[in-house]
Amino acid sequence: MSRSGRKLLHGTLDTLILKTLSHGPRHGYAIGRWIEERTGDAILVEEGSLYPALYRLEKKGLLASEWGRSELERRAKFYRLTERGRAALEAETAEWLRFRHAVDAILAPGGRR
Repeated sequence: MSRSGRKLLHGTLDTLILKTLSHGPRHGYAIGRWIEERTGDAILVEEGSLYPALYRLEKKGLLASEWGRSELERRAKFYRLTERGRAALEAETAEWLRFRHAVDAILAPGGRR
């Protein structure tokens, strides 16, 4: 896979995480499960991708975290969007919609000219 392809995949996961957290704080496992459930398991989020993405987003100031207790009373780190994270989600969503529209124009039967 090309470098730009890997970057796109990372950016996609970042956007999905931001969107997930726009619904409220969640711990890492719950973030992955929400994405999987919401997509009918079409997108499976592996821990080896999820946690580095969470750390990267937190380092950029898009997420904040605090320790708490999960539904099973286990100690877990809960993530939430920051104001910067909300702004990034809005910008990335607009970019994805433009991209999707462009791809749809090519893939649609008859293709737009």
